[in-house]
Amino acid sequence: MEILLDPNTWIAFAMLTALEIVLGIDNIIFISILVGRLPPEQRQSARRLGLGFALISRLALLLSLSWVMGLTADLFSVAGQGISGRDLVLLLGGVFLLYKASHEIFKEVESPEAHAHGEAAGAAAAKAGRNAFWGVIAQIGIIDIVFSLDSVITAVGMVDQIPVMVAAVIVAVGVMLLAARPIGEFVEAHPSVKVLALAFLVMVGMALTAEAFDVHIPKGYIYSAMAFSLAVEALNLRSKAKRARLKAAAAPGSH
Repeated sequence: MEILLDPNTWIAFAMLTALEIVLGIDNIIFISILVGRLPPEQRQSARRLGLGFALISRLALLLSLSWVMGLTADLFSVAGQGISGRDLVLLLGGVFLLYKASHEIFKEVESPEAHAHGEAAGAAAAKAGRNAFWGVIAQIGIIDIVFSLDSVITAVGMVDQIPVMVAAVIVAVGVMLLAARPIGEFVEAHPSVKVLALAFLVMVGMALTAEAFDVHIPKGYIYSAMAFSLAVEALNLRSKAKRARLKAAAAPGSH
């Protein structure tokens, strides 16, 4: 009860929750991209399962902090560079994210004929039903573990009270769950925004890979670049909508 009456506890909780939400943005985007490949009736279930797995993995890592912190110890060295368990997880996750995002970008910008073939393949995957669904969940689970490890190590660096960390993670994942559907629908409805989101994931994959070799790229730089790109794209979308309205107003029979 004493912990609840300490104002420092609430300040730490608010700061950690905000940070966890920000760190969860890349998780939401990745889930939105993958879920968009599923039939509409399966998407919400996939979002819930994906974020549910994210919550479970974060809580499991928090409750095994001694093991998590042990991952920072070097296992071996390559060319004088120490490689720890955390480095291996970040490297594998970064490479997977780079591959997946690049593959999805290729699907978005390939030729119309190949795109039509891709849609046919997507329809076949939809018929496969549960296999496609669980394939998406498995991919979300892989990247959830990587993002969770990064999130938990950040939390340990900010707060030293497990209950505060757990509460912040639960609230953050709850916010992510509320935001996942509208973000996913917006990204899916605007192909150019989808390509930007995938480019963002490429940057995150590069940052994770660099982090594995102890080259730290502040996430603020990545988020700032993405925020600027999204602001430009918002102006572009507004301009397109305005031109469409003017064209419709000028069309014969519009009065």
